[in-house]
Amino acid sequence: MEPKPRLLTILDAVTAALFAIAVGLVFFYAPTEAVMGQVQRVFYFHVAAGWVGMLSFLAAAFAGIVYLRTGRRHWDIVGVAAVEIGIAFIFINIVTGSIWARPIWNTWWTWDPRLTTATIMELIYAAYLMLRQGIEDPDRRGRFGAVYAIVGFISVPLTFMSARLFRTIHPIVIGSNQPGAEGQFDMTPRMLQTFMFSLLTFTFVFVDLLWHRVRLGKLADHVEQLKLKLAA
Repeated sequence: MEPKPRLLTILDAVTAALFAIAVGLVFFYAPTEAVMGQVQRVFYFHVAAGWVGMLSFLAAAFAGIVYLRTGRRHWDIVGVAAVEIGIAFIFINIVTGSIWARPIWNTWWTWDPRLTTATIMELIYAAYLMLRQGIEDPDRRGRFGAVYAIVGFISVPLTFMSARLFRTIHPIVIGSNQPGAEGQFDMTPRMLQTFMFSLLTFTFVFVDLLWHRVRLGKLADHVEQLKLKLAA
């Protein structure tokens, strides 16, 4: 395996520092929401995790397009890495949303359009990994995976817009308020600053994790190529 790039080491340190600061802002800088109380603090990482998940799926779709155009295995590895990260962070988004919903909606789960579309999106990309597991030929696997990642991305804007397109009790974070939303609140300047810093921090987390996962993917791909040569 290639030595760890110096820039990646620096990125690790910067990401860790930003995350520590973000945690401090969430618990000690952002004011306590007047109605929801302390549980509202999960909002900052809940939304940020959802942002990383959707950003990951966008990266996977982009990698899929480039792979189909160039056939370079590097982009197939990037696509897989992005999907895995996206699945993990959308799961975090769903779990933290349930933690927030329990005291606000009086239930851990409800078949609200936003929650339902987010779950469907999660399952779509979980199926992407299952599809790849069923194809042995690396080139064929890469092509099928690329097409799936591109088509599957349709679920991302649908999930993002679901709170605006359908009648929902899920609050809209950016834009006009949803009249029927339960848990809607207006952000104070310090809340908004904490929210934007959390988005920035999680973007760094995404880039850092993606870089690490791509390096691991290249090593796994090298091992697979050696196995194919030995079997030939």
